[in-house]
Amino acid sequence: MYKILTYNYISVTGLERFPRERYEIASEIQHPDAILLRSYNLHGVGIPETVKAVGRAGAGVNNIPVPEYSRRGIPVFNAPGANANAVKELVIAGMLLACRNICHAWSYVSHLDGDDAVLHKAVENGKKQFVGYELRGKTLGIIGLGAIGVKVANSAHALGMNVIGCDPDISVESAWKLSSSVMQASGLDELLARADFVSIHVPLNDETKNTISEERIRLMREGAVVLNFSRDGIVDNDAVCNALNSGTLHAYVCDFPNNRIKDHPKVIALPHLGASTEEAEDNCAAMVAEQVKDFIENGNIKHAVNFPDVSLPRTEGCRVCIANDNVPHMVSQISTSLADAEINILDLLNKSKSDVAYTLIDVEAEPAAAIMEQIRNIEGVLKARVIGGRLAADSSG
Repeated sequence: MYKILTYNYISVTGLERFPRERYEIASEIQHPDAILLRSYNLHGVGIPETVKAVGRAGAGVNNIPVPEYSRRGIPVFNAPGANANAVKELVIAGMLLACRNICHAWSYVSHLDGDDAVLHKAVENGKKQFVGYELRGKTLGIIGLGAIGVKVANSAHALGMNVIGCDPDISVESAWKLSSSVMQASGLDELLARADFVSIHVPLNDETKNTISEERIRLMREGAVVLNFSRDGIVDNDAVCNALNSGTLHAYVCDFPNNRIKDHPKVIALPHLGASTEEAEDNCAAMVAEQVKDFIENGNIKHAVNFPDVSLPRTEGCRVCIANDNVPHMVSQISTSLADAEINILDLLNKSKSDVAYTLIDVEAEPAAAIMEQIRNIEGVLKARVIGGRLAADSSG
């Protein structure tokens, strides 16, 4: 029986991916094989040695100490693209809220007093201050063309906008999905100089922190709108507030309110609603559950942020799964340990990502506990386990 520990509410649609006859799932459980969570902060939280995988039912993993888990040989799975439609729709809504001054107009009407005649007169007299502009014909610049950025680009194009994108690391899969009408910027500076709206869709890291800075805002068109539904920290709040005060920017729409920006009259700050739809929660939970289940049962890895994608069709016999440092001679040492035990290898796949590597080996006979311990003792091996044999339940060291 495999055990799954949950730190947040996980959609039933995802939990149903784990057959009850093989899995026990609870928010309090001893010796879990995997952890599922959404926004729970795992930094500083000790996790049991039995944990083989961590699954985040969402895209960002800033709440997970990924480097620490990498050193322990634990893949961290996420659900890239599962919430893309939800975020895309909110970005489009954000542009409409900003360009039509909807929030301010709504607030104006909600504070009117008097009978209908007085109300109608106030509406006619007051509407002039909320005159906006249309999206059609305007230019949207998109920073980051992953699953969300591509959907935003295609939808904006369908609304009649000109779209320009910037992403030096765009994947082949994303490129195939992107409308051919989306223009490519030579760099971030060109994108900012040409855009009426700027929407950001990149992860937060040392390179992307304060992507929208005071220097970059100087490059932008007067009256531009910045939208941040990516991560707090990608936009310099002080720089944006100064630009709003001077009129350089028309509005800032974001999903990450704080005391610096939440009361600014030109800021539309939402309570982190990007993926807050029933559909997105279901999609994220289902995707990460399938990935964790495939890893636990077959050792395959897909969409782990810290390990390479590795998938090997199952053969007869047992499967040995090994996470190790990405250094020379690891595969040869592991193979030698099996050969010395006269265990024949049926299939083998090894891939690496940055400082870690992962090896799947199908063997004819189940390695004895002593052989597995010998493999674990090889310098650089982070974690090794057997799937499909007598040792499967207790060989995850």
